[in-house]
Amino acid sequence: MATKPLTKAKGQLFDPGKILALVGIVIIIFVLARIGVSQFQALTFLFALSPLWLPYVTFYLFYDKWMDMIGLDFYLNNGRTTLEIKLPPEVFKSPEAMETVIAQIHNVNNPDNYMQTYIDGKRPLPYSLELVSTGGQVKFYVNLPTKKTKELFKVNLYSQYPGVEIVEVPLDYTAEIPSNLEGYECMAIHMGKKKNSEYPIKVYTEFGLDKLPKEEEKLDPMTPMLEALGSIKPYERVWIQIICTPHREKNFKNGQLKKEPAWDVPGRAEIDKIMRRDPKTKLGQIEMEGAPRLTPGERNMVEMMETNLSKYAYEVGIRWLYLTPTGKFTGDVIPMIIRTFTQYDIQGRNGIGARWRTDFDYPMFSDPLGTKIPTYKKEELKRYKLRKYANRTSSDATKIFTSLELATMYHLPGKVALTPSLQRITSTRSEAPSNLPVGNYSL
Repeated sequence: MATKPLTKAKGQLFDPGKILALVGIVIIIFVLARIGVSQFQALTFLFALSPLWLPYVTFYLFYDKWMDMIGLDFYLNNGRTTLEIKLPPEVFKSPEAMETVIAQIHNVNNPDNYMQTYIDGKRPLPYSLELVSTGGQVKFYVNLPTKKTKELFKVNLYSQYPGVEIVEVPLDYTAEIPSNLEGYECMAIHMGKKKNSEYPIKVYTEFGLDKLPKEEEKLDPMTPMLEALGSIKPYERVWIQIICTPHREKNFKNGQLKKEPAWDVPGRAEIDKIMRRDPKTKLGQIEMEGAPRLTPGERNMVEMMETNLSKYAYEVGIRWLYLTPTGKFTGDVIPMIIRTFTQYDIQGRNGIGARWRTDFDYPMFSDPLGTKIPTYKKEELKRYKLRKYANRTSSDATKIFTSLELATMYHLPGKVALTPSLQRITSTRSEAPSNLPVGNYSL
């Protein structure tokens, strides 16, 4: 289910209620003018009615700003850590291992009381799964909240991939690019599901990776992306970021004025619609001669939707940046990277495509002064560094991706990924570091 553009706290554009209120004010002034009331008298009339509308406007303005402020404080107080994942020489596990890791760190951070919501700003914190190519050298990163989650992630990753090496990066790789982009050119692209969230993308089980085939028989959807990242020129950079915020029901206790059910509610309603059954009784149409039956494709779609609904859900925004020194920017890399996301498309169900970019088809109309695009680029770089996602239009709003879908897009590949510049450690670690903390990591 697509996130509706309702609140600034989620990075959306506007609240339709506020637009309707402004339209109403304009209509009142117009009507009063038509009956001979002067503008001064009309404004006096509006001020006389201020006890009715001013508290509403003030509350919503204050509420948005307050929730933004305390949410940012909570985000910063938890700290952020960037970890580099160094691949072992051999990876024999299927993406199910990474699915387990992603499921284990799922933490909705539900508040215990209203004080935690409206004073402490407690809310789910985003995780960022990142693929980075610097001049063709490809690396895996994750960016996580420092408190609890960092160690929890390391413990779970070591348990699933014993030969992996995890290095805490003392200086984040994004620091090499100045925030004002001085000396650099940039383009940012937002990617997302093409259809509603309840329709899953093509997942690793449909590639047969859960059956652990031999390396030479594997069809890993990540390999085209890794090859593309490894093929860029020495002066180019491509940063791919999958920002995942644990999904939870929206209600007043969780900090939202409008109550919305969890994503599985519309998902199950969609299944009932496909199955042509009454959602109250779950009784479908009796299959008889001449009556419509589900096609094999529809049955497969329902099975995959039900499987996906059983997984942990995240609200996901996908952003990637293409960066070059000034004067060396070319557009060749951009369609190549976009096309690598089509590995997850499945006709008639869902896929991933470009939803927004720091460019306009007709800049003479959309950006006549030439100021919007440079501003957008600096903002996107800043948000990338902060690991914060905000949509620019309704089409690039966050969509639900489950642990199953995320593990398909981000897992540790085996030797089927032959990219020469994909860095692996030279020897296999036999066990996890002995100084890892052991304890209760329940969140």
